[in-house]
Amino acid sequence: MPQLSNSLHVRDVASLVHPQTNLRKHVEIGPRIFTRGDGIYIEDDSGKRFLEGAAGLWCASLGFGNERLAKVAYDQMKDIGYYHIYRHASHGPAIELAEKLLEIAPVPMSKVLFQCSGSEANDTAIKLVWYYWNAVGKPQKRKIIARMASYHGSTCASVSLTGKPDMHADFNLPFQGFLHTEFPHYYRLAKDGETEEQYSTRMAAALEDLIQKEGPETIAAFWAEPVMGAGGAVLPPAGYFKKIQAVLKKYDILFVADEVICGFGRTGNVWGSQTFGLEPDMISCAKGLSAGLAPISALLINERVFQAMLSESDKQGSFAHGYTYAGHPVTSAVALETLKIYEELDIVGHVKRMEKPFLAGLHGLRDHPLIGSAEGVGLIGGIEIVQDKKSRAAFPADKQIPNKIDAKIRENGVILRLIGNRIAFSPPLIINESEIEEMFSRVKAALDGFR
Repeated sequence: MPQLSNSLHVRDVASLVHPQTNLRKHVEIGPRIFTRGDGIYIEDDSGKRFLEGAAGLWCASLGFGNERLAKVAYDQMKDIGYYHIYRHASHGPAIELAEKLLEIAPVPMSKVLFQCSGSEANDTAIKLVWYYWNAVGKPQKRKIIARMASYHGSTCASVSLTGKPDMHADFNLPFQGFLHTEFPHYYRLAKDGETEEQYSTRMAAALEDLIQKEGPETIAAFWAEPVMGAGGAVLPPAGYFKKIQAVLKKYDILFVADEVICGFGRTGNVWGSQTFGLEPDMISCAKGLSAGLAPISALLINERVFQAMLSESDKQGSFAHGYTYAGHPVTSAVALETLKIYEELDIVGHVKRMEKPFLAGLHGLRDHPLIGSAEGVGLIGGIEIVQDKKSRAAFPADKQIPNKIDAKIRENGVILRLIGNRIAFSPPLIINESEIEEMFSRVKAALDGFR
């Protein structure tokens, strides 16, 4: 093993398993240790500062380090640091947070269930889909459709929704009954001469064909992210969700919007559902709910779903589902304060104002010979690395060109999210215009200097 810079590196290699990491390579090279953060910047143990253009894992909406939220957590921990919400018990932070989420929901919602992660929120929604159809006397409606290249979590059920084969390989997943329809990536998968509307029509037809093939009476629900984050920050093509939702309504299929990445201002509205006209039966959210500073997620359900839950509770004697840390008072208090900060900062208005310089910087990369496409909305966007712009051909996989470009960008002091041949941007929502210019200037210099 090579000599690592200090004992923390050595201890990490000896003790930690890192998610989404090449474990063999990690044993050889060790981690980069990050020690502090302020605003949109983080610093490693060598003193090198990075502009964090990915907001960590899409979640550090308010940047890195927040004394106000730290004080709220401290005060709540002194008051009642933990209590559950099982069997009629409750506490103020969970009640207030649920009320606030229902108040700002993009479509009418009835109730809120709390969890600790986006994976758990989607996992809970899967259970409620099946619970619903059993309650209304249609137990044969069990199959769930998501999309290829989608990401909905890492629990056994939520990763079965996820349309990424690498996350299924040798885990004996996905579970039976989880289906995947087309990846709506217009730039990469559209036919020559096909408009976005025509492409969306084809995507809706593919979904309907899958429903017909499987039997409409067996299809329980459809899952979708407004913007496909782990698919590469891919926006829906024009007309996509209008056409998809028409198919879902035709066959009485529940619709779950995965707002784990898009919720709380990322797309220029509080919800991605507002940006793209989604009308879901359930909404999963996390990440921005606490600006990444506390592990909390929420699932919002409409009255239709809640009425079915009531009837099942009557039938079974209780609603036999829950998590020890559901509605944890400290994380609930932090999330509630986060939403107050968003309102005080007018974070949605700020994102709308920053969208123009952000998209200008993003679109300014389109002319670069290594970039085939660049598109975004609000403060989320992606670029696609290509070998040939005209044919849209990617570099041979064994050349590892996207990885090398990502490494060059990091050398230039910017952290982004590499996803296959795409690089995703999702900076903290507090980023300002000069910082946006700095981010794209550094990225462009990295691209220009790449050999």
